[in-house]
Amino acid sequence: MPRILLVEDNELNRDMLSRRLLRRGHEVVMAFDGSHALIVAASTRPALILMDMGLPVMDGWEATRRLKAHPELGAVPVIALTAHAMEGDRQRALDAGCDDFDTKPIELDRLLGKIDALLARIEGLP
Repeated sequence: MPRILLVEDNELNRDMLSRRLLRRGHEVVMAFDGSHALIVAASTRPALILMDMGLPVMDGWEATRRLKAHPELGAVPVIALTAHAMEGDRQRALDAGCDDFDTKPIELDRLLGKIDALLARIEGLP
């Protein structure tokens, strides 16, 4: 299964989501803030990134913009995760370069469907 970079500063969220992704057979690498995400993405080359948008040091909005501007990482799909689902946040995430958007608390089946759809798209599957 493809490698997923989980960028999440909340330890409980990170633990819960990483365990569920591992159970589905995904390889999971983690970062704790946006700056760390750039380093981990460059060194691990994930197939997909789950990006919390409310991160310390560098927020998910800026980290996503930088990832998408990177010549070797720009095509990696990013799903924005945010607890602050205000009107306009979905569009803001898409404008920052995210490929999809999901809200917290995470509804796992919905998020897994989005992950599967993006991975199928990059693998050229129907």
